[in-house]
Amino acid sequence: MGIGRFVYTPILPLMVEDLGMTKGAAGLLASANFAGYLAGALLAVTPTVRGSRRTWLIIALTVSSLTTGAMAFASSDVAFLALRFAGGVASAFVLVFASALVLDRLGAAGRSGLSAVHFAGVGAGIALSAVIVSSLVAWGGGWRLLWLASGLVSLVALGIVAGLIPDRVEPATGMVSRASRGNRRLAALVVAYGLFGFGYVITATFLVAIVRGSDQVRPLAPWVWLVVGLTAAPSVALWTWVGEKIGIGRAFAAACGMEAVGVAASVLWLAPAGILLAAALLGGTFMGLTALGLMGARRLTHGDPRSTFAVMTAAFGFGQIVGPTFAGVVYDATGTFLVPSLTAVGALSVGALLAIVGSPQTS
Repeated sequence: MGIGRFVYTPILPLMVEDLGMTKGAAGLLASANFAGYLAGALLAVTPTVRGSRRTWLIIALTVSSLTTGAMAFASSDVAFLALRFAGGVASAFVLVFASALVLDRLGAAGRSGLSAVHFAGVGAGIALSAVIVSSLVAWGGGWRLLWLASGLVSLVALGIVAGLIPDRVEPATGMVSRASRGNRRLAALVVAYGLFGFGYVITATFLVAIVRGSDQVRPLAPWVWLVVGLTAAPSVALWTWVGEKIGIGRAFAAACGMEAVGVAASVLWLAPAGILLAAALLGGTFMGLTALGLMGARRLTHGDPRSTFAVMTAAFGFGQIVGPTFAGVVYDATGTFLVPSLTAVGALSVGALLAIVGSPQTS
């Protein structure tokens, strides 16, 4: 999932240079993926999606791998948009079904602390994709080869996933429990999660493009996405521990604050130290925020949490759809990501306040 969702960021500058894409077009392509993410989150909770959660997880990971690799063979804007949309649908299914399946099994086994290992996979995938892209670029590989290689690596990982998740009898996916109506704490958490989606995604989409566009920090381009992945992998364990100590709401707010500093640094401090700080704070918070949000929502839901996870993921997806297109259009008009990034800082700040209101305050 880390490859399927996020390898677009380090490949994007090469596509822009080779295809002559505007930042607006690049943002629209990113938004297509996030629109698919929103659609997938809503579809995952419908009664038509029945059967084993494991089966749906494997199907979704397969679609994610195939659509990633197929980007290498696309030539038209319509094909690009369709493939990224389908990949987004698959990513949402992965998050909803994997989180529901893994967190439930860990809870039943009394090993909930291992949830950090589950969420660390995304950071590991980002770091691996950074190594793939930088290595192939160093050998003269173009953007098509990068997409193909990423898809093939994802297929290999898919086989490992299928072997590591035992095939057990699962609750019917059509039977989904829901949080009680009028749950204001959950509503506040959902809005905070959506603002987080908008707040992180502009930097997550355009960070490598920002680096490559500045002569002062361009040499960091092969490394900046690797820093994001390496800091993301252990971040969930860190933020889970913080959540246990001070409460999920306060931990979510603290992570939003740190991420806001990183987003601001990406446009206000265009020096090696500032860009590396931005990468580290982005990687060190966004998966932690994802985990804290879903864990907080799980504690506000009785029974199968898939419906609540879908609502959370939908809010997150909506924020992601708006962010890249907004940033790309503003960049094309102004030549800078300053206004979009500072808007994202504001969204993260509001999200932090809502999270304190919405999330469970006990461990």
